[in-house]
Amino acid sequence: MTLTTEQKQTVSSWVEAGDNLSAVQRKLAEQFKISMTYMDVRFLVDDLGLELKNAAPKIDASDLSKSASAKPGGGASPSPRVPAPPPAKKGFIDKLKEKVGVGSGDDEGEFPAADMADAADASPAPPAPGGVTVELDRIVRPGAVVSGTVTFSDGVTGKWALDQAGRLMLDTSTPGYKPTPVDVQDFQRELSMQLQRHGF
Repeated sequence: MTLTTEQKQTVSSWVEAGDNLSAVQRKLAEQFKISMTYMDVRFLVDDLGLELKNAAPKIDASDLSKSASAKPGGGASPSPRVPAPPPAKKGFIDKLKEKVGVGSGDDEGEFPAADMADAADASPAPPAPGGVTVELDRIVRPGAVVSGTVTFSDGVTGKWALDQAGRLMLDTSTPGYKPTPVDVQDFQRELSMQLQRHGF
């Protein structure tokens, strides 16, 4: 719907007088019998190049020192509240440790960086006898981001999957099976290397 130039001038005067979008929308319906959605009114105001008077002022977050030093009289005003940074996101290994119950998540040096770099550069080598073997499925299980199979050092096999929320699901051939802490660490290491090899 297009407005006449006279109607556009009236809308401009409303916005300059301090009316917000809801008021402009209501006045358009009452005075001109024009029904517009809130979003259409927003687009109209933008198209006319108008700026709302009651819009929240934009604060330059990069320079908070101006607000304290620009006050006349030299009095320092209370500094604006800066929200605390969001908690750090947990990585895949941290979530895996929590799920399996190994480590506190603070032991970054658990896997030496040199070992991880060597393992990532090397071509996939067969696991040591009695080690943990992790494989990724070529076709991902429904509801999972990535899935695969695992064989633990004691020969117990299982299927694992990681969903979009980062939850690890493990279904072994033995009900109630809990891998040893060493197997859990080997599983984490192997899974991390396999995911890196496949671009995850």
